Amino acid sequence: MVMAERSKAQVRVGFYEIERTIGKGNFAVVKLAKHRITKTEVAIKIIDKTRLDEANLKKVYREVTIMKLLNHQHIVKLYQVMETKNMLYLVSEYAPNGEIFDYIAQHGRMTEPEARKKFWQIINAVDYCHKNRVVHRDLKAENLLLDANMNIKIADFGFGNFFTGKEPLATWCGSPPYAAPEVFEGKKYVGPQIDIWSLGVVLYVLVCGALPFDGQNLQILRFRVLSGRFRIPFFMSSECENLIRRMLVLEPGKRYTMEQIKNHQWMQMDGGAPKAAPPSPMMGYGPKVGEYNEQILRLMQSLGISQQKTMEALKNDAYDHYTAIYYLLLERLKQTSE
Repeated sequence: MVMAERSKAQVRVGFYEIERTIGKGNFAVVKLAKHRITKTEVAIKIIDKTRLDEANLKKVYREVTIMKLLNHQHIVKLYQVMETKNMLYLVSEYAPNGEIFDYIAQHGRMTEPEARKKFWQIINAVDYCHKNRVVHRDLKAENLLLDANMNIKIADFGFGNFFTGKEPLATWCGSPPYAAPEVFEGKKYVGPQIDIWSLGVVLYVLVCGALPFDGQNLQILRFRVLSGRFRIPFFMSSECENLIRRMLVLEPGKRYTMEQIKNHQWMQMDGGAPKAAPPSPMMGYGPKVGEYNEQILRLMQSLGISQQKTMEALKNDAYDHYTAIYYLLLERLKQTSE
């Protein structure tokens, strides 16, 4: 009897049935939902625009712009944007295995080979962002999610920004234990270099299951970060220590670059970079080329969804319910063919 009651009260947003809350922010709540047609689970970030000032609203729209630009296997994919006068709904990929932070809290630190596999995925995704002139500025274990196959998905570009390489950025961003010294000092900084520092902290967390810089309050934490000193546990290999020390360098200009990280001895163990997946018959991503997946379009047609409208929406990067259904079905096809 209770079940019937519950299903009657099922909340819907567009084509999605809301299941439960999976995250909360200052002005946003993240819900797990299911698409009514494709039955795929998605995460919907619900933002109350009336509670945002001009600056924060701008930040939200910038996050949307960044998410639309990025299309990488280790970055959470944005499927749909819905907007009303007061609300904004961002529908994106759902990573069922949650945050790496929780995974480590439950299972303890990772072995170095396991950490290396995850770190390659993180590095490749962040490198892709930097090549697209995007800096994340909030890389931390809580923003690194795990999908159904335990692969990394970087989430939350709320602090993300574009950088030019000429104009330094100045905003205090991110989470204090992962923040670079120049951020603590309120100096202007070059975007990618603060991401590299945070990546050094992330690698330490994966391998040690603890933070390199910690403190009861912000003052102590700031002092520790600016001293640049951290403990190396007995179980860490000297190669891993060497890489972390090359990233957690107080002087931003002397920190390792992405290329140097990738070529480092520790990263090259176990056969180095993960083999690039063979080009799959999974056409349909990056429809710029006009390569739509026929199978999906036929399936949508059989569901009574116009091919014409779907192709127009894809061409125009509409992020509406046509493109959402297309990408959700594409994702399902990809999983079954793997």
